[in-house]
Amino acid sequence: MGMFNSRYECKVDAKGRLALPAKIKAAIPESNGSELYLRFGDDGCLALYPEQEFKKLFNQINGLSDRDPIHRRIKRSFFDSLVNVELDNAGRFLIPKNFMAFAGIDKEAYLIGVGSYVEIWSPEKYEKNIVSDQTELSELMDKYLS
Repeated sequence: MGMFNSRYECKVDAKGRLALPAKIKAAIPESNGSELYLRFGDDGCLALYPEQEFKKLFNQINGLSDRDPIHRRIKRSFFDSLVNVELDNAGRFLIPKNFMAFAGIDKEAYLIGVGSYVEIWSPEKYEKNIVSDQTELSELMDKYLS
């Protein structure tokens, strides 16, 4: 499995296509092919998963009980906010309109590698959801990683 990291500033074309940066594309395992999974992410972003990582999440969600009403709501909502996307020859994929509206993405997007998947943000929302002060980040890391 490749590891995704860093921030990339990308353009979204008039048709809603976004080209993956070369480093993001290179981190997708060859066995994955050109198929990726896009879902409504946390905090108002979109989450893009390679197939291997998506299968882990899928297995957790699919393992929930069909008899439990809360589990059914989770499953229903998860699958409703999910779409399979495919890379074209130029390394682009189409972001559905309802996904762009959810994330507030228009002509620009930030792609943020967060380990096993990629978050796609509107620049405005991203700035509200990051710890930009490195001292604060160090303190939070000390608190939660120690």
